[in-house]
Amino acid sequence: MARSEPKSLESLLPRVLARLAGESGRGQALAPVWVAVVGPHLARHTSPHALHGTTLVVTVAGEEWARSLEAEAASLCEGLNARLGPGTVKTLTFRLERP
Repeated sequence: MARSEPKSLESLLPRVLARLAGESGRGQALAPVWVAVVGPHLARHTSPHALHGTTLVVTVAGEEWARSLEAEAASLCEGLNARLGPGTVKTLTFRLERP
């Protein structure tokens, strides 16, 4: 049996986080991947809350952030799936942060 090349922790971690989030339903495990996809500025106003199947629920600081993310949802899903694995996140939904 041929052995495959060892993979770096950096390449494996996002998929492990996706599995944890999927099994627990808690999207907070995806925070490092979320920051990598959206960048630090947007991550200060948004965060992954829960992963329900292939739907990622994102907490946002206000309605304007939700509108902004809705406009970019397809590219955000693409960026997330590039790190987490194809089809991990098919849709994004948004909820307002509680004060």
